[in-house]
Amino acid sequence: MRILRAGRFGAYDESLYNTWMANRAYASVWVRGFDEASMSASFERLLSTVPLSVTPPGFTGLVIRAVDFTEPLLEDYDLRSVSHSAADVAALAREHADRDVAYEVSARWDLWVRDSAEVAWKQRPAPLEIACYGPEYDSGASAESGNFLADIGFEHLFTGHAGLLAASRAGVARPEHVEEARFLAWMSRPENLREYHEKTRENVQKLMDWMRAIEDALPLERFRLWSEGEENFEARLDEILAVR
Repeated sequence: MRILRAGRFGAYDESLYNTWMANRAYASVWVRGFDEASMSASFERLLSTVPLSVTPPGFTGLVIRAVDFTEPLLEDYDLRSVSHSAADVAALAREHADRDVAYEVSARWDLWVRDSAEVAWKQRPAPLEIACYGPEYDSGASAESGNFLADIGFEHLFTGHAGLLAASRAGVARPEHVEEARFLAWMSRPENLREYHEKTRENVQKLMDWMRAIEDALPLERFRLWSEGEENFEARLDEILAVR
């Protein structure tokens, strides 16, 4: 499966984790009756559901491709200088609507992260990458990846790190780095672990609310939440939400 990588327009530095955690999480969305005729309208409707960061700009870039990833870009829009609505972004993409075209949008949404320098939780703009695949793009890759594929960010922002937030903590991983050991020591205090769970649950809830908004906006066939590290990412999310 083709995987998007965040960061072209939305630089994001979570210093504590970047050195020892690279797994990312994704949302794949399949739309009933998705074809060339409905592609642009579906794209705009999905963009209208994105829970953009309260700090402008929300949408930061748009790339348009044709045929597959090996071909030169058709367009590469930097949207950071002026705020763009979902309709604005869709209008730019609509000029190149075709069965073998892909739209890739860079955006930002606010997620809770722990600032290791200040030892405090903060809501910060995090990169969100969303691709819309035409039915014949990359030899019909959308059948596997989804008509829409979103890179929603680091997996641990939704599942926690090292098994700390699992129902059974018997499988908590041993630290492999100094920063990781310091983090796990900090989490050994019940009040810190409780706050970690609360903030992670809020991130999960934001993701689930977005999926429900997509269901309301589009005639979904199905959606799938998955990640590079979790065998069953959706089950882990349900587990996080269930704990109070």
